[in-house]
Amino acid sequence: MADVVIGLDLGTGGVRAIAVDRQGQLIAQSTKSYPLLTPQPGWTEQDPTDWVAASLNALASVSEQLREHQVIALGLSGQMHGMVTLDASGRVIRPAILWNDQRTGTAVIEIETLIPRSELIQRTGNPAITGFQLPKLVWLRAAEPQAYAQVQQVLLPKDYLGYVLTGEFATEPSDASGIGCLNLVSRQWDVDILSTLGIDPALFPKVIESTAIVGQLKPEIASRTGLPVGIPVIAGGGDNATAAIGLGISSTHLNRGSLSIGTSGVIFAPCDRPTPDPDGRVHLFCHVDGGYHLLGVTLAAGGSLRWYRDTFASQTSYTDLMEMAATSPPGARGVLFLPHLAGERSPYLDSETRGAWANLSLSHTQADVVRAVLEGVAFSLRAALDVISEIAPVQQLLATGGGARSQTWLQILADALQTELLVPPTTEGAAYGAAILAMVGVGVYPDLEAALKILPPISNAVHPQEVAVYESAVDQFQKLYEALKAVR
Repeated sequence: MADVVIGLDLGTGGVRAIAVDRQGQLIAQSTKSYPLLTPQPGWTEQDPTDWVAASLNALASVSEQLREHQVIALGLSGQMHGMVTLDASGRVIRPAILWNDQRTGTAVIEIETLIPRSELIQRTGNPAITGFQLPKLVWLRAAEPQAYAQVQQVLLPKDYLGYVLTGEFATEPSDASGIGCLNLVSRQWDVDILSTLGIDPALFPKVIESTAIVGQLKPEIASRTGLPVGIPVIAGGGDNATAAIGLGISSTHLNRGSLSIGTSGVIFAPCDRPTPDPDGRVHLFCHVDGGYHLLGVTLAAGGSLRWYRDTFASQTSYTDLMEMAATSPPGARGVLFLPHLAGERSPYLDSETRGAWANLSLSHTQADVVRAVLEGVAFSLRAALDVISEIAPVQQLLATGGGARSQTWLQILADALQTELLVPPTTEGAAYGAAILAMVGVGVYPDLEAALKILPPISNAVHPQEVAVYESAVDQFQKLYEALKAVR
């Protein structure tokens, strides 16, 4: 029987499990969804038991497809920053608070009152940010003291799944560096920060390497999924870092990063040392390969286009919207759009900013408005890339996500970012990167560099063309953001 490894990615909308053979070929896959809970405006939660049920169903589905294959390992990936709290018996205390939850503004102020922002950035690579896990824990202590009093362990989403699968508590640096209290130099918990905040470091799990074994699959889980008892479960990584590995992006090749256009837009740039932006305008996290990476995030990228379609053009397909946008010239005949429909992360760290159109006239058409939405997302990403480029310049970005399927949007992005975009022939996402990490974890390949050689070559490139038009528009975009601060 041929060997395969499984990659499991616990996303916000659902979980994806894939089986990959030693040559990196996809053998089986399954996706299961679960609900998003919004108990109050600005709050986003999920029930970890929903994660478990969906994950076990996905694993069982993949297992059923592997009659002629032997599973030798399972690697983990997942949405970052979420908080799962467990009591002394390992039971979930309350629903998990997610990465895009905005309830922790007061907790962020409390953290930065006790620890200067500059010190936080120097130690952890980031300021205190509303979506991170540490402010969630500070919020819980103030808002739900009875729940906080029960907390014996705080886990990230994928690490909770690892606990369910193996009975072991562990995390790894790429996901842990999105909590807010991991020292990026030591790659361990910063006890000085936690002591200042009055938080016991023992609440957090041990930090192991991304290719290390968390534990072995428990018999009861093997029975429910059809997987072999005792297969190693590999620590894996946060979704952005594992997705980057699935694209071949490592900190040993610093000229190539990635650009993902999904609900959010993410620019990922590898670096070989922990050098944060002094103002914390972009994130600095550990990479799964032992290096580091910078991350710029636009919260509403594809989300802006979806909002436009759902609100103004519900009977129009995305394909038709893209064809419409292509009929408007570069610059959308002067129309500007701020895609800050959910506040903005990079480089503004401004949860209060909001979206807007500007420069509209009676002569403008729907095509101009749609193109302005696509361009506004590109300009927002450019603002983040400008900060990243000061620290870790990249010459190429591998483009993935739903937005990368549109040639019109790809050209707009290449022009606005002034960067060559490469389009991989296939992208299996974070689950694929988790599978590659699992291969290294059980010795199929001696290291990540050897494992990445199985990835197919990339030949499809999009080059910048309309640079001058977009340079002017980028400048206007920034001025519009600053001007609108006065009318909030």
